Amino acid sequence: MSSVICIGEVVIDLYFWPTPNGQKIPIMLEECALEYCVKPVNMLRGEQFRRSFLRINPNNKIPAIVDHDGPGDAPLAVFESGAILQYLAEKTRRFLPRERRARYVVLQWLNFQVANVGPMFGQCGHFLGYAPRRIPYAIDRYRNETLRLYGVMDRRLAEVPYLGGAYSIADMATWPWVRVRWLHKIDLDAFPHVARWYRDIEGRPAVQRALAVLAKREKIGSPDAKAREALFGHTQLKQGRK
Repeated sequence: MSSVICIGEVVIDLYFWPTPNGQKIPIMLEECALEYCVKPVNMLRGEQFRRSFLRINPNNKIPAIVDHDGPGDAPLAVFESGAILQYLAEKTRRFLPRERRARYVVLQWLNFQVANVGPMFGQCGHFLGYAPRRIPYAIDRYRNETLRLYGVMDRRLAEVPYLGGAYSIADMATWPWVRVRWLHKIDLDAFPHVARWYRDIEGRPAVQRALAVLAKREKIGSPDAKAREALFGHTQLKQGRK
């Protein structure tokens, strides 16, 4: 791993690289004032394939955490950003309502991000900012779906201040993907309720602290040859094989 950055006494190890998917977790950690240690996993140089990391996340993706104060006073590793957010919310009893109806409103919008916003925005960004050649069908397919999802969010946010009603893990999961809207060629003025929501969350001190984590190493789009191989090449197909 690259150099380690610790905030407070080590309780939670955060395996992280500054991507929209990764940034969800430091936002939650900062909002909850949890002590954590950042262990960078340089996705652009293939560190996600190291055996030490695969023991934590066999899916070789960031983010992942190890909570040294896990259930039963034993360490617990958790991967997949939605699962991590829900775990931290249950651990701290924050940003996920305990009342059943309100809880499932938040969880459905969290899953909306995990199942729709992340994959579709990600594919849109891939074909606009990473693909070695322009493929008009793919660009149109995923950008149209990205626009549709912005419309879904805008209609929801016309009715409530945040996706789950009150500020929650659903907003933390979605906000970093809207932050890179330039890659998806989205005009936020076309979605005024999303724009209001975006600015509101952007102004939160915890969000700004989270964005500062490894900020100088953030790189979106235009990968070099090494990064392209690490992100999209044959190396990832060799996991679990001798």
